[in-house]
Amino acid sequence: MHSLLSRLRYASVGVAVLLSGCNMEVLTPKGDIGAHEKSLILIALGLMAIVAIPVIAMTLWFPWRYRSGNKKATYTPNWSHSTKIELVVWTIPAIIIVILATITWTSSHALDPYKPLDSEAKPVTVQVVSMDWKWLFVYPEYGVASVNELAFPVDRPVNFQITSDSVMNAFFIPQLGSQIYAMAGMETKLHLIAREPGSYEGLSTNFSGEGFSDMHFKAIATSEDGFKDWIAKAKAAQVTLDGESYNTLAEPSQKVPVSYYGQVAPGLFTSVVNKHMGDMSHGEMPMDSHHDMSQADMPMDMHHHEDGDAVSSNTIPTQAEK
Repeated sequence: MHSLLSRLRYASVGVAVLLSGCNMEVLTPKGDIGAHEKSLILIALGLMAIVAIPVIAMTLWFPWRYRSGNKKATYTPNWSHSTKIELVVWTIPAIIIVILATITWTSSHALDPYKPLDSEAKPVTVQVVSMDWKWLFVYPEYGVASVNELAFPVDRPVNFQITSDSVMNAFFIPQLGSQIYAMAGMETKLHLIAREPGSYEGLSTNFSGEGFSDMHFKAIATSEDGFKDWIAKAKAAQVTLDGESYNTLAEPSQKVPVSYYGQVAPGLFTSVVNKHMGDMSHGEMPMDSHHDMSQADMPMDMHHHEDGDAVSSNTIPTQAEK
């Protein structure tokens, strides 16, 4: 099976060369997941070519071979069946389906987006919130956040926790692989790793309204020192992402420039998810009609002592803790 897959991969390189003129980023992967997915695309193209190329060739050859002017062609108007042809047209597709089913089964488990990547390096956790029409990236371990710019070190896994504060969206960095949906009231997960430094295009792949076409972001894969510098630049921003600033950011806006937040309210991501969590049995928000919106919409996990003082359930990690 391994040798067959290798032959199919090389046999489909010609198709990839033809497609390369389209600047398809999925065919120039820069990470492990993207490389595996490129291999799957090429294998699938190769398997399809086994059927498609002969069919196209016969579509051109048959009219020429059996044209009215060709007196050498055998004229058999009552012909209706050939066991040999039946065996070919059924056996070959059946074999291809079995191969594709095997590949699909194994790759679906191996490339499960929820499956953490095997690596000795410590992962970087990034919490992603899709908005109208921009992306918010929160780094809970560092207490910073950014809008429409994502940074992470090369050769370290990135563990994405993804949700939406609006309609359903889709998070995708083509050169790193694996699109995953962002949905309000839900947390989806994605694990990626970059093997080469660079600035990669990130985008939304699910139509979400007027500003969808400009809902892009930069994914910057850099060295460890470069990542530390990026975190330091974000920390230097004199802006805090708390309840008030978050609600302002969440307002619909288009072509939003890159911005940074030097501090982030603890538990912000969890609160965004919970904000859209209704009563699952009745489909309604578990709150009364006199609910204070300013407190409900504040994206922070807060609990109260008996004396009424609000205390955060998490804290921004100190330098020593990091």
